Amino acid sequence: MTVPQQVLDIMNSGEVYAFDDPEILQAQADQMELLYEFNASRPSELERRRAIAEKLLGGYEEGAWIEPPLHANWGCNTYFGKGSYANFNLTLVDDGEVHIGEKVMIGPNVTITTTGHPIRPDLRERATQYSLPVTIGRNVWIGANVTILPGVTIGENSVIGACSLVTKDIPANVVAYGQPCKVVREIGEHDNVFYWHDRRINPPFDVLPE
Repeated sequence: MTVPQQVLDIMNSGEVYAFDDPEILQAQADQMELLYEFNASRPSELERRRAIAEKLLGGYEEGAWIEPPLHANWGCNTYFGKGSYANFNLTLVDDGEVHIGEKVMIGPNVTITTTGHPIRPDLRERATQYSLPVTIGRNVWIGANVTILPGVTIGENSVIGACSLVTKDIPANVVAYGQPCKVVREIGEHDNVFYWHDRRINPPFDVLPE
């Protein structure tokens, strides 16, 4: 990651800023070159792909995996925890920081956006925006086609159903879905026995950890 610290400080300030600074634009152009290289890597070039990801992203820990293509405003503001997985077409509007915890699973076509624009028309005409961090806790499962908006935190072990629009924080250990996304129930005894509706978990996976 070679983005100047002063650029990162502006984007992560939580304040409104103008996205027309030449230094910001050049830093982003450099990141886009790395993103292109990542997406153009061949399936057999796993070591090269990982090396590019480690340069592109803010953090890419052991066992993390991203299926190309990846779309990102920056990359350098996104941190993938150990053993985390993102399916194809992940879109990161990561002008602000995105923290993805260990063992997180992200389905295809998910959008994580940290950035919005003021509703006031004259500010939008001046290319202003703001960015608020998104945090996804350990072992969360994000279903396909989910959109996560700026400032959201999702607690560990929770499941976000497909096509949800996550506008507010979601606590740990719950199943949540909808537009907007809402908590439907806690993860509990039923989930220890059934994996999908009335389908029982089969051996050897039916044994709970001690």
